[in-house]
Amino acid sequence: MLVSVIVPNYNYGHVLGQCLRAIQAQSYSPIEIVLVDDGSTDNSVEVAESLGVTPIRTPANRGCGAARNLGAANATGEILFFLDSDIALDPGAVAAAVELLQSEPNIGAVCGNYEPEPLNPGGLTKEYRNLFHHYYWRAAEGPTDILVPAITAMTRKVWDDVGPFSEHLMQTEAAVVAGRLIDRYEIRITSAVRGHHDDDPNLWVVLRKVFTRTRMQVPFFLQRRYAAGVIGSSESRVSASAALSLATVLLPLVTGVPALAAVPLLVLCGYLATDRRMYRYVFGLRGIGFGVFFTATHYLVNLTIAAGAAIGIAQWAVSPSFRRLYG
Repeated sequence: MLVSVIVPNYNYGHVLGQCLRAIQAQSYSPIEIVLVDDGSTDNSVEVAESLGVTPIRTPANRGCGAARNLGAANATGEILFFLDSDIALDPGAVAAAVELLQSEPNIGAVCGNYEPEPLNPGGLTKEYRNLFHHYYWRAAEGPTDILVPAITAMTRKVWDDVGPFSEHLMQTEAAVVAGRLIDRYEIRITSAVRGHHDDDPNLWVVLRKVFTRTRMQVPFFLQRRYAAGVIGSSESRVSASAALSLATVLLPLVTGVPALAAVPLLVLCGYLATDRRMYRYVFGLRGIGFGVFFTATHYLVNLTIAAGAAIGIAQWAVSPSFRRLYG
């Protein structure tokens, strides 16, 4: 059974070679590489051609969703494996995905996980992001409502049923596909499908992406039956408690009651307790120094999520065009 590994790429020439070589080194065969270079202005095309891969080239950057759709349209495999160009798969990743799809026909998509270490060293922010995703998806293993478009496989039949990715939504192009999958199939996360990821090293870039993704997904969740589950989820409670802990800092100053200084501390303790297993894992794996950095950065990320959700809800309430984003 031919597997088409579809790789959207935009200006990731610095890691694209690692991604392509890892695909070529897979234990599974046969594989075709469908690389869509989405208007890169760096050396991505030269890197691909030096490894014997001829990319499909777009005249301008159209976004990851459009690149994946173009790749799927040009793929000939019975299984489509979507892989971002900043991930180097472990050697048995494709074989594990194929085995799971073949063994359980009710599974519509198999999503993989990242190794705890980043693909390339690059600072504490990159290590935080990589380790957080690794833990989060490891904790979510099994049937889930999470779609990880950066490392996911599905049969051509399922793709024809649930595709394509949204081309007008940046950062959240997979939300509609995830919704269709949940309605009709099972999404399965498994650490049997793994790869090293080269995440963003810049904290500002990370926060901007997190804010945008949260804000832009508000219409998807509020217009669908998943809204109740999302609002009541542990992730939403964590972000809300982070925002509440910050908001209550001024209580003693505003009210003139010094005893209220304990309120933000209590809220913060509740916030930390919600994810105590994750923090225990991080501190045990990486030690106190990195654990403190991880905890502080994760708090900042959760504040950003809360801000994105609040602004997204406000836009959803007043803007019909915003509500129609996922219509």
